[in-house]
Amino acid sequence: MTLTGVEEERSALGRSLLERKYLTSDWMPAFIAVPRARFLPDLMWPYDMETGTTIAVDRRDEPTLWAAYANADVPIVTQWDDGAGTGRGSVPTSSASMPSVVFRMLSALGVEAGHRVLEIGTGTGWNAALLALRLGVDGVTSIEIDPTVAETARGRLAAEELLCTVLTRDGADGDETGAPFDRIIATAGVRQIPPAWLRDAAPGGRIVAPWGTHFSNEDALVRLDVAEDRASASGRFLGPVEFMKLRSQRSPFAGHQVYVPDGVSSADRSTTTVTEEQLLGTGRFAVTRFALGLRVHDCHHQAAPAREGARPVWFYGLTDRSWACVMFRDGQAKAQVWQAGPRRLWDEVSAALAWWRAAGEPGYERFGLTVTAHGQRAWLDRPTEAWDI
Repeated sequence: MTLTGVEEERSALGRSLLERKYLTSDWMPAFIAVPRARFLPDLMWPYDMETGTTIAVDRRDEPTLWAAYANADVPIVTQWDDGAGTGRGSVPTSSASMPSVVFRMLSALGVEAGHRVLEIGTGTGWNAALLALRLGVDGVTSIEIDPTVAETARGRLAAEELLCTVLTRDGADGDETGAPFDRIIATAGVRQIPPAWLRDAAPGGRIVAPWGTHFSNEDALVRLDVAEDRASASGRFLGPVEFMKLRSQRSPFAGHQVYVPDGVSSADRSTTTVTEEQLLGTGRFAVTRFALGLRVHDCHHQAAPAREGARPVWFYGLTDRSWACVMFRDGQAKAQVWQAGPRRLWDEVSAALAWWRAAGEPGYERFGLTVTAHGQRAWLDRPTEAWDI
């Protein structure tokens, strides 16, 4: 592909981001000056939106296809299995986010001239570069837990003359030495807002992060405003996203066989009139699953693929070995339920579903989060109506 062709693709991406209101005018100069392609490796694994799979693309073999993906609004895996190998592995562990998500988060961050920003998860370095161009290299500190990823990002940032401070450590620990920060942005998913982030935030500051529960791998973007005394931060969810998780907050789910080694025959049995669509919702980011995760704590769920008109949905307790399964079958008005262990997980899930439906099936934006150094609480519509999670 010619240089002109590459620039045309990048211009088309910019127009698309503007039209969809992800890219705002104040971030346009950074988008133009700092192409994502300069922060991507030769071998990468773009996510194919049509097939729902990642494909390997090597710039040395397919430069035209590589450039097309680099300038497309798709996420790109850049590391597998914490760098254990050089090729495709089992679990993606570092990536370049979709440009639409990147600028959506930067817009939510609300940076202003003179602000100091702490970024959790350097990754490729592109997000840090965009911030450094806007705020200056002295205004940005980025933390990356993987030494190889951190060093590569430093090299790319230096090549663009945008080398900000890049620390190699666990982002959950923050940067107390460099604090306070006016803004904190996480580019890795979290299940708990680390207390260190509250400690490192400036009074009246802001935290933007992908947050979710262990119920599923899906997240929602949350924007938290930090109290003047820094004892708490609170704010609403802005909509669904999905990120790789902080290494220290990855799912503790031990696997199906640990819970159900001998099958379901010894479990308690019942039936339910809840339908598959009511339980799982529709689409990739059904708010139903997010709401259930907020109400049913310490629970992981898996919906198995449908086979021969039957689909089991499993629920696993993460603090004990409680489990439940509901089996949906085409054409049957009632579904079979099994549950075992100290927790009656299906009872908890069905009660949470009934609560969500009674509340008018609220979307992401009606939910919020309040965090302190001692824990976090979710709420619907107003912080005074909160519950522990």
